[in-house]
Amino acid sequence: MPDRPDALMLFAAGLGTRMGALTAQRPKPLIEVAGRPLIDHALALAEGAGLGRIVVNTHYLPEQIAAHLAPRGLSLSHEPELLETGGGLKAALPLLPSGAVFTLNSDAIWTGANPLAELRAAWDPARMDALLLLIPPAAARGHAGQGDFLPDAAGRLRRAPGAIYSGAQIIKTAAVAAWPERIFSLNRLWDSLIAEGRAFGTLHRGGWCDVGRPEGVGLAEALLAEADV
Repeated sequence: MPDRPDALMLFAAGLGTRMGALTAQRPKPLIEVAGRPLIDHALALAEGAGLGRIVVNTHYLPEQIAAHLAPRGLSLSHEPELLETGGGLKAALPLLPSGAVFTLNSDAIWTGANPLAELRAAWDPARMDALLLLIPPAAARGHAGQGDFLPDAAGRLRRAPGAIYSGAQIIKTAAVAAWPERIFSLNRLWDSLIAEGRAFGTLHRGGWCDVGRPEGVGLAEALLAEADV
């Protein structure tokens, strides 16, 4: 079925400037948490969900990511200029199947249920053009702010302080391809889908840590240690 997602776009193109000296000579996805690069933690989730195709976008120090991923034989979508999340996904569409795809940020650590499996279980293409995996504020580490979305009883989203976007979603490629600009944030596409009643959210059952700043490394390692107890 074209609307049953079986492919992943893994975002790994960012500059990682908030990480300071940690990204002076290496891209953020190669920063290690508990002895493994962030991107390997993300790829383990994709493998655990049994996904058939994985595409990784690159920009900053792309040769390092390419060398690290070479043994896996994954498809790379290089961005000579940063295209933001929506533009990066749109540029990678020729490497992805049509229908619906997963997207995942490479700068988070998860415990509990596999986030991609959670999304797949909740996905309903008849009602949804996008399904975002959300984190209850009490379960989020390394994240400052009031949250992004409030789902109603059916899971339909509106913008309001509430649950935090985790960096994982399913989205239909047609909605991305139809966006008129080349460089754009997925936030703008989500707002359009929210207005149409086609954007939904579901909550992650487990822990989550944003590794967007240097202190996030220690927080993520503590989260993993707690999960192993």
